[in-house]
Amino acid sequence: MNLKQKTTEILSQIIEELYDYSPDRLEIQNTRKEFEGQYTLVTFPLIKALKKKPEDLGNEIGNALLSKNLISGFNVVKGFLNLSFPSEFWLENLVENASQAKFGFTENHPEAKSVMVEYSSPNTNKPIHLGHIRNNLLGYSVANIFKAAGHKVQKIQIINDRGIHICKSMIAWEKFGNGETPESSGIKGDHLVGKYYVEFDKHYREEIKDLVSQGQSEDEAQKNAPLFKEAQEMLIKWEAGDEKVRNLWAKMNGWVYEGFGETYKRLGVDFDHYQYESNTYLLGKDLIQKGIESGVFYKKEDGSVWIDLTKEGLDEKLVLRSDGTSVYMTQDLGTAVERFETFDIDKLIYVVGNEQDYHFKVLFLILKKLGYKWADSLEHLSYGMVNLPDGKMKSREGTVVDADELMEDMFLTAKEISSELGKLDGYSEEEKDSLYEIIGMGALKYYILKVDPKKGILFDPKESVDFNGNTGPFIQYTYARIQSILRKESPAEFDLNSIEINEAEIEIIRHLYNFEETIQKSAEDLSPALVANYVYDLVKLFNSFYQNYPILKTDNQNTKNFRLRLSQWVSQVIFNSLDLLGINSPEKM
Repeated sequence: MNLKQKTTEILSQIIEELYDYSPDRLEIQNTRKEFEGQYTLVTFPLIKALKKKPEDLGNEIGNALLSKNLISGFNVVKGFLNLSFPSEFWLENLVENASQAKFGFTENHPEAKSVMVEYSSPNTNKPIHLGHIRNNLLGYSVANIFKAAGHKVQKIQIINDRGIHICKSMIAWEKFGNGETPESSGIKGDHLVGKYYVEFDKHYREEIKDLVSQGQSEDEAQKNAPLFKEAQEMLIKWEAGDEKVRNLWAKMNGWVYEGFGETYKRLGVDFDHYQYESNTYLLGKDLIQKGIESGVFYKKEDGSVWIDLTKEGLDEKLVLRSDGTSVYMTQDLGTAVERFETFDIDKLIYVVGNEQDYHFKVLFLILKKLGYKWADSLEHLSYGMVNLPDGKMKSREGTVVDADELMEDMFLTAKEISSELGKLDGYSEEEKDSLYEIIGMGALKYYILKVDPKKGILFDPKESVDFNGNTGPFIQYTYARIQSILRKESPAEFDLNSIEINEAEIEIIRHLYNFEETIQKSAEDLSPALVANYVYDLVKLFNSFYQNYPILKTDNQNTKNFRLRLSQWVSQVIFNSLDLLGINSPEKM
């Protein structure tokens, strides 16, 4: 039970004793900084039932609490009863909670759900880039947070491994690759395939330019360029099961999957299930037929199938082409249905950038119209784009910010800044490299996850590795500092009744008890930023306390043991918070 719940329980009991009335719920808030107290009861919702003035109600409840020694003081500001609690209120559960490895996590949520989180979902014609990094970090962290909130979680990705864009890389490799492989070139597999995607575009542009010079319009030239026609023909052969095309496709995709695996490992993300568009692109066609029969969809004269969503403020949406081939909406409909039929899930969360907001609005609405009750449990975690100070990324032109290069840059940036600060004197080279990786990746992940997902990010690698301010390394350093203290002296038993707790310690304990509520709220809002900023606030509170109150050097052994135990609790919550964000906590730094 967190302290807000405990406060609610105390207040409910007093209100029932005073007024013979049991409120359905009480509104408890953290007391605003300008007023004395730790928790505040909002009395306005009780006024009508109890027929009392707000100030009178606050004073009556406050005096009743005071007479039973349940609080140490109170003040009333209009309809707000601000409560101050005695030391024992904060201390009585400290020993038990400080040693809980999973403090704040919910083991048995009363309304536990089986949640599936879809994230990453890359194309196999190029490496994972900076935009994918935000996608992966959000998806992985949201999955962690749902699990910590007491739900069952399954992580899934669908890999876009077919289509004209894949054929472009294949055609370019056939024409210009001279049999090059990851082994012969020393190039990581996904990078090698991406190289030929860029190569295709370069030659394709030259062909367009040549055709335009011969009198064709830009649109005509794009359709008539020989390379583009070859890619189209290859796609037709792929769909027909041509053995040669399928073998080349399998070989090049194999290179990509191996490359993706290396990237995911360094990024620290994983998946429970994999789906491939080559297996799912035909899904949904049977749904379209059922929808036509039930009147959800309609056919146009050319044979194409549509749905009219104008009454819902949207537009008419194509769900099947006139030649009977699928569009993305078709397969997304089929994939959603297959997931609920195949996996034991109550909720499905799609982690996809905000450029797809309209697509998911339409997808969810169509599924609802098709009669799937679980359509109401679909959510789109829509996130903003990530850019660097020098502008946006364009994969066709080869100007993408590559994930592997960025992670290596973060390692080197952490190395440079740590070396300048001289923090790692006495470390072996192997220990240093391990720590640079932890710091660099922690900086990258925290910088991205501390921002509300809905907002865009301008990512600055050097700023992210600052050892001061709202950064991953600042939080990691505080954790390492506490571990250094605890290595010098372990917390021992202490007498709760003789502890004179100060305001700084109360603030830390109160904040620690908010961890469970933060996790639940973060899951509800699909926002790891709440956890990130919670742990930053905790670190600020601890560092302020550390600067103003001695821990190891205090003369009172009982106080020392209490502060060591409190420090241990803080470090455990820092560790758990960072772990929810996919960030490692170094023991030394």
